[in-house]
Amino acid sequence: MEGTQKENIMGTQRMSRLILMTGIPLMISLFINSLYNFVDSMFVSRISEDALTALSLAAPVQLLVSSLGLGNAVGLNAVISRALGRKDPGEVRKAADAAIFIALCSWGVIAVMCLLFVRNYFQWQSGGNQVIADYGVDYLTVCMLFSFGQMGQWVFDRFVIASGRSGLFLFTLSAASVTNLILDPIFIFGWFGFPRMETLGAAVATVIGQIVGMAAGIVINRRWNQEIPFGFTLRPHMGSVAMILKVGLPSTLVQVLTSFVGILMNSILLGFSTTAVAVYGICARIFNICTVGVHGINNGLIPVVAYNYGAGNKGRITEGVKWAMVYGALLYLAFFGVLELAPAMVLRIFDASEFMLKIGTPALRILAMSCFLSIPGLVLSAGLQGLSMGMSSMVITMTRQAILPLAFTVILSRFGNLDILWTGFLAAEAAGIPLAVVLWKMRLAKIGIPL
Repeated sequence: MEGTQKENIMGTQRMSRLILMTGIPLMISLFINSLYNFVDSMFVSRISEDALTALSLAAPVQLLVSSLGLGNAVGLNAVISRALGRKDPGEVRKAADAAIFIALCSWGVIAVMCLLFVRNYFQWQSGGNQVIADYGVDYLTVCMLFSFGQMGQWVFDRFVIASGRSGLFLFTLSAASVTNLILDPIFIFGWFGFPRMETLGAAVATVIGQIVGMAAGIVINRRWNQEIPFGFTLRPHMGSVAMILKVGLPSTLVQVLTSFVGILMNSILLGFSTTAVAVYGICARIFNICTVGVHGINNGLIPVVAYNYGAGNKGRITEGVKWAMVYGALLYLAFFGVLELAPAMVLRIFDASEFMLKIGTPALRILAMSCFLSIPGLVLSAGLQGLSMGMSSMVITMTRQAILPLAFTVILSRFGNLDILWTGFLAAEAAGIPLAVVLWKMRLAKIGIPL
């Protein structure tokens, strides 16, 4: 009965309320999750600017790592939600087991990548600064070798989201983030008799938090989310594996490309100064916090669209996208105001020097506007993911997050002015909006959904 009631809510609840019901728990949890890297950077900035730069250089590789978990999560979210809409428990179980198997394989890939490439990566990206390279190798090696907690957490979090129980997501992610928040200063600075580990300590705190979050996810799903049974197998249903990868692989590819864009951006910024690299990393962490409302609404939109598509309630899909667009813009406005009016105050959280303030103040203002322009593309991409149209979603995201930003910044970097370079991100988002609208209308027309 409980499963049926939840299905009815997903299919019949007033959409203006449903989007908030699914989105608000995700916003809170994403906010908590964003504190991982934000708090790491905040504490590490107290060590030195070299240590902060090392974390900025590590960020694109961390994005590459998380791309494997994200692709799995997006795929299983859509596949399981659609199976629930069709009331097919057998398909639900197959998809759940396949997702766990994919997570294990992803961890194996990440561990091999770490052993082969991390040290060479930092020797290349550190600009000959051995202190930055050492800080970065210590941090990234631990994060990658012990990433099984992160991969598992992606899966078990999405189980509760796909079934419409987004509130349970708060408990798993809160367990992970609170653990990280407590352990970060202890391990970084050597409190309570622990050795001072600096960036290595930040990594240890992060992976312990992720493992705690995964364990919490297993317990919560076993006890309170029995609508999605799961188990571990080395012989999953390959059709379910293929379906998850079909939906999720475009998101993975976009994240991978975005990761390489970040690496290339760091290379461009090193031509200005290592401080410019640190500013870019700080901005990324700040906007992870500021856009939690938009991303929370989008993550909540995906299972809503998938469920109603599976149940044949096509008219509710465009209504859901409309409300997601409205809520996403409203939730970002408060952050937008702070970033435009008081950017120096925000940068001082990271112990910014006068030179960093000079570089970072215009960067924050320009990038804040680009984030505002990103909302239509983000929402429409999420809607396409819910419709299992991962390729169209990938085209939108890849264009606005990777291809256009890199093209514009490469061109604008020739002017030798950082303020001009940041406007490349603004131009990329503006150019991505019409592309997103056109693809959305084309795909809706193809499956017969009224605009």
